[in-house]
Amino acid sequence: MESDKFVSLDIETSFWKRVFVVAPLVVVGTKEGEDYNLAPKHMAMPLGWENYFGFICTPAHGTYHNAKHHGAFTVSYPWPNSVTVASLTASPRQSDCGCGTDQPILDQIPTTDASLVDSIFLRDAYLRLECELDRIVDDFGDQSLIIGRIVAVHVHEEALRTSDQEDQQLIYDAPLLAYLHPGRFATIRESQTFPFPDHFTS
Repeated sequence: MESDKFVSLDIETSFWKRVFVVAPLVVVGTKEGEDYNLAPKHMAMPLGWENYFGFICTPAHGTYHNAKHHGAFTVSYPWPNSVTVASLTASPRQSDCGCGTDQPILDQIPTTDASLVDSIFLRDAYLRLECELDRIVDDFGDQSLIIGRIVAVHVHEEALRTSDQEDQQLIYDAPLLAYLHPGRFATIRESQTFPFPDHFTS
């Protein structure tokens, strides 16, 4: 690739849709009334090296109000072969208000209960986080950052790093799902060791 061939984009438009970027794909679970809600998110990540996790949401969605009202949420990292199930969690709610009160598709999605917070996980996920709400930071345009403190972590044994297995083999045997915004996904099975400089510490 030639390094000097750039196109400047208008920042007043949605320029993020003009280029692909790699992101995780997670499904956030929340308590909603007497039932539960699941929603896919790709603007989601650990916040630092301690037990904090955050994701971007909008006050127009039920997930925002559910997390704020009930003070907790879960995070499921789906296996690549569960991408269709993860996609179904974006199905429209029956509510006309846009904030969600009923998600009938959940009856068709395999889920499992969280152990410490009142919410659910996707059953077909390799990493599950249980979070208590720490804070909500509003006004990123129409979006907000929802931050949770992780109180429980569950990792499928096939995805767990151990000293007796090479990382490359682990990722090959238990591949990862990536979201390529906008609107594509990839299965990550091949990887290489990152070429850190000598004496680098994270």
